[in-house]
This record gives sequence, structure tokens and C-alpha cells, in this order.
Amino acid sequence: MRKIIEALERAGLRGQVKVMIGGASVTQRFAKEIGADGYSPDAAGAVDLAREWVERR
Repeated sequence: MRKIIEALERAGLRGQVKVMIGGASVTQRFAKEIGADGYSPDAAGAVDLAREWVERR
């Protein structure tokens, strides 16, 4: 996950995409550590977060 964020930065795309991570194997703390834009513990929460992002546009 961290490598993906770093690759987006190197490609100059980081400001154009949102990165959301989640699931049982990660935590909100880890999401912050690697620079993810969002975290959700489950798929339903991820949908809610994605909707929030779309509504803000």
C-alpha cells in the first residue's frame, strides 16, 4: 500500500487521486502513517467515505 502511494507521488499523480485503504489487516493509524486519504474497517464504510468524497466535488 505504501509503495502504491509512493509510486503515485513519483508519477506526479498523487494530487489527482484519492487513496483509501481498509479491512481487517490495517488500521486508521497505519493509513495515516503511509499517507492514505482515507480508511475504512469494512466495505460498507468505504462506500460511505467514497460518497462523501464525491459529494464534496
